[in-house]
Amino acid sequence: TGKENVDSRHNRGRGGETTRFHTVNVAQPVRFSRKCPTGWHHYEGTASCYRVYLNGENYWDAVQTCQRVNGSLATFTADQELRFILAQEWDLEEKTFVRKDQHRFWVGYQYVITNRNHSLEGHWEVAYKGSSEVFLPPDPIFGTAMSENENVLCAQLQCFHFPTLRHHGLHSWYAENCYEKSSFLCKRSQTCVDIKDNIVDEGYYFTPKGNDPCLSCTCHNGEPEMCVAALCERPQGCQQYRKDPKECCKFTCLDP
Repeated sequence: TGKENVDSRHNRGRGGETTRFHTVNVAQPVRFSRKCPTGWHHYEGTASCYRVYLNGENYWDAVQTCQRVNGSLATFTADQELRFILAQEWDLEEKTFVRKDQHRFWVGYQYVITNRNHSLEGHWEVAYKGSSEVFLPPDPIFGTAMSENENVLCAQLQCFHFPTLRHHGLHSWYAENCYEKSSFLCKRSQTCVDIKDNIVDEGYYFTPKGNDPCLSCTCHNGEPEMCVAALCERPQGCQQYRKDPKECCKFTCLDP
């Protein structure tokens, strides 16, 4: 206990000796700032993380890239999740396949063609069997690079860059040749991220990103739980000092 501007308190102990009590830092309420790795956007409604990859890849290569980061091409469970995606700023760079006012991403649906007579007829399917997602897109706009031999087309979600269009949720669904190159949207479960931006596996101890480098927690379902905090004694013989924001009980003395 004590205030940080008090160096020590003197009390008379047994036998008249002086007992010195040093002030320690008082534990503060913990605020966790990240549940996704750097570059990913977190959505509380699905406890998921989302990231757009700008390197143009065909649909099948995009699937593998998402799998390498423990995710999959994004599918959506409800309109609220889709609205969250449409409202994001995705830090787009200027690429040959990205227009300034709009952009398209591969997402995790495929359009199965059942009839090619007078007009294309078919239905959307979730690309990954066993997925719990129930949201399916409306009828698509068909891409220009379609092949007459293809019976399966892949989904692109088109959204807009201008803030007024983005916040109104305007968007389109395209059924495109799966071998066209495009940006793509990956989705993964939220995860534990430590103070140095490393991803932490389930059940491991870690220090969460936040404002307390002396916190040790257990990662459970992407959340820090059962946290224990260490309290540090201030450095001796140093009047002015700075705490290291990422190392527990590490100080830099600022005295001349």
